[in-house]
Amino acid sequence: MGPTLERLKLTVAYDGRQFSGWQSQRNRNAIQDHLERAFSQIASVPIKIQGAGRTDSGVHALGQVAHADVPRRKLNPATWRAAANARLPAEIRVLRCQRVSADFHAQYSALGKVYRYRIWNGPIFHPLEVARAWHVPQPLDFDLLRAASDRLTGTHDYASFAAKRGKAAETTTRTIHQIRFQRRKEHLTLEFHGNGFLYRMVRMLTGTIIRVASRKADLNWIAELLAKPGKSKTNCTAPAGGLYLVKVKYA
Repeated sequence: MGPTLERLKLTVAYDGRQFSGWQSQRNRNAIQDHLERAFSQIASVPIKIQGAGRTDSGVHALGQVAHADVPRRKLNPATWRAAANARLPAEIRVLRCQRVSADFHAQYSALGKVYRYRIWNGPIFHPLEVARAWHVPQPLDFDLLRAASDRLTGTHDYASFAAKRGKAAETTTRTIHQIRFQRRKEHLTLEFHGNGFLYRMVRMLTGTIIRVASRKADLNWIAELLAKPGKSKTNCTAPAGGLYLVKVKYA
């Protein structure tokens, strides 16, 4: 980054239903595309946006983080935020904007992430939850749900809980510090705290936990998947619409 530029850290929220995920796409309808258009229009020069990580089409974010290198002292951070939001679709908002050092990198400086998965566990799916939660109508065993979550917590090779996407990850070992769940009437949430996540990993973990809690698989299945990483894959992937990137953690 040259002396004529400064780096902004952006915290972004979005409703992912109508977008093609985070990463720029040919149809120019990804979250990254919309942000780059907005910031480039404001700066009158092309601006690249670097996110902390990708989210799939249909996945939402409460606290995605990105950075952008913009002309130095052209605007203050509050004005950048207001100007960007004025140009973005209503479903995308820059919540916070702050100057950071050139050493900050949205992806490589991240120490961990928090994801939340929302489930509607009742016989009738509330219409306002469509594409915002996964409808699981059958009763769940919450003792099994807790046990499955506990078995999937820790440091493991999660190759059996990752989908393929282009270039393979250098390592499929990750640490999940905690999987918390909370239930309020029909509304069930699973929250995953970890140092990093593989492609579709949270959705595949969620699907696996719910399959066990539904008594359609036993706990030994999870042990087998962890014992032989990548030899077989979980056959349960929760839908994109229930997943939310809550927070990216930094030092």
